[in-house]
Amino acid sequence: MVKIKDLRAKTIDELETRLLELKKEEINLRIQQSTGQLQNTSNMKKARREVAQIKTLISERKKNS
Repeated sequence: MVKIKDLRAKTIDELETRLLELKKEEINLRIQQSTGQLQNTSNMKKARREVAQIKTLISERKKNS
């Protein structure tokens, strides 16, 4: 789990890159869950939470710019 302090230190481009990585990870986790291979289901919650945090930071920065 990434701390919000670490996310705030990144630029918008870095946040958007991380967002794409997380979206790909979410897809992979959903595939694993549907095939019964996912062992730790809390990873899905962590990924969704980080996506929400990144989206919030991006929108805050665009609003303030």
